[in-house]
Amino acid sequence: MSQSALLRSGKGLGIPGTARKADRKTKLKVAVPAPTEDRQDERNDHFAVRNGVRCAGVHLIVDLHGAERLDDIEHIEATLRRCVEAASATLLHIHVHHFHPNGVSGVAVLAESHISIHTWPDAGYAALDVFMCGSANPDACIPVLRHAFAAKRVAVNEMLRGQSG
Repeated sequence: MSQSALLRSGKGLGIPGTARKADRKTKLKVAVPAPTEDRQDERNDHFAVRNGVRCAGVHLIVDLHGAERLDDIEHIEATLRRCVEAASATLLHIHVHHFHPNGVSGVAVLAESHISIHTWPDAGYAALDVFMCGSANPDACIPVLRHAFAAKRVAVNEMLRGQSG
């Protein structure tokens, strides 16, 4: 949906939400090995390798079912931060927004890409994207999410983006 179409729809525009714009500039550094003579052929393009396949990044599509605390904006922000730390990623910016009457959308923008969340508290459902390149470990986010939201069922689909030949 284009931005102008979203604005015309009026969704989420009635009562102001509790968008959190404070940029706390939490930097979680990724350990980058120093170049050595025996690795001169390595390119510093931040591509990832997954099961022997070189790709631009690993994209996990995560569905949480039977989940709790999906309307708690502070808990959701703290969980995104824990995911970033667990994945050894670098947080650049985080923004979460609470909708009226309920639901939260948020994104953690990473040097390695992003983690996003959209919640439907009444349905006990949350949809997340965990997309990371380089040496970050997106799989480390799954146990953090399962525990933080006490999800009864977690479904994960994986895509390797930008696979190189």
